[in-house]
Amino acid sequence: MNHDELEQAIHTILQAIGENPHRPGLRRTPTRVAQMFTEILDGYELDAAELTAESLFDVEYDEMILVKDIEFFSMCEHHLLPFFGRAHVAYVPQDKIIGLSKIPRTVDMFAHRLQVQERMTQQIAYALADVLSPQGLGVIVEGTHLCAMMRGVKKEQARLVTSTMLGSFKSNPATRQEFLDLLKLHQ
Repeated sequence: MNHDELEQAIHTILQAIGENPHRPGLRRTPTRVAQMFTEILDGYELDAAELTAESLFDVEYDEMILVKDIEFFSMCEHHLLPFFGRAHVAYVPQDKIIGLSKIPRTVDMFAHRLQVQERMTQQIAYALADVLSPQGLGVIVEGTHLCAMMRGVKKEQARLVTSTMLGSFKSNPATRQEFLDLLKLHQ
């Protein structure tokens, strides 16, 4: 990312909305906002295969593994407003399992890009399926979108729920149901 170009763009936006970017409260705003974008959009610099490369383990385990309530923050590519929520990822291993921290890191990698939730859900699922080659894998993402809360329809309670089911999660209703039942535990 080009930090100087980001700063200049924010400076231009401040002027375009009728603000004085040189007044005391705004003097460092372009720098702070450029730094913020660098932080929250760092997912472009990551690759799923590299992220998970040293965290795959051979194991004889063929039951469902679920990591639920993975918090995420992302930016809507249509309005540059945040959306946030929780992702739930489950898989039934074939020969390998992945280190626990790598699933939330994969979620963050895709969340830290300009996104639409539907695509992000698929990207998480396909990236993990590529590295794990599981019997099946499911991803459910629940998101609250500020673009729907602050502007447009202005619905504060609306949440978007998206899912991607692969392998046995798609073809076997019992596997899919087990995933959904596990999500309900301890809510």
